[in-house]
Amino acid sequence: MTGAPSPRDRGLTDDERRKRGRAPDPVSPGQSVAKAQPPSQVQIAFVLILVGAVVLLAGQIVTILFKQQLIDDAIRHGTESGLKFDPEDVAANADTLIWALFVGALCFGALMSLFAWKAREGTRSARTVVALLIAGGLVFQLGLVRSVFSVVSSLALVIALILLYLPKVAEYFPKAGKKL
Repeated sequence: MTGAPSPRDRGLTDDERRKRGRAPDPVSPGQSVAKAQPPSQVQIAFVLILVGAVVLLAGQIVTILFKQQLIDDAIRHGTESGLKFDPEDVAANADTLIWALFVGALCFGALMSLFAWKAREGTRSARTVVALLIAGGLVFQLGLVRSVFSVVSSLALVIALILLYLPKVAEYFPKAGKKL
């Protein structure tokens, strides 16, 4: 076989070529690559993942804005329960925690968006990574940090995950051919 693609393979996306057991089509400099046409369910899932990431980040921004109120509440609850602690330590640790959560939400949203983009192009492994990120995010958002923002974000992400795994879109995510 030569390296030139057959006429019936021209214009296919890399994943469509992989589904047929062929290598990705080589692209010359300046040549455009065939764009994937995702099913509407995959497109909606992509948008929902972006919405979930933005809502999660917005929740962390609100947390930063109300930081002093959260610190005051933590000190008040600690004092009422009879715990002995230094209020300055609470303020310093709360500041570190809030900024760490913000950076974590930013990184989490960026990773989810990146892999959602690749899944939107039909990459099966990216869909799996998105599913794992969503599962981990749900455990964190609903298990540790509960807020209106985390519930709304989680709802959007669960709906997106369901849409990515509907039987209707299974053909859009081809299995990689394995020849042993």
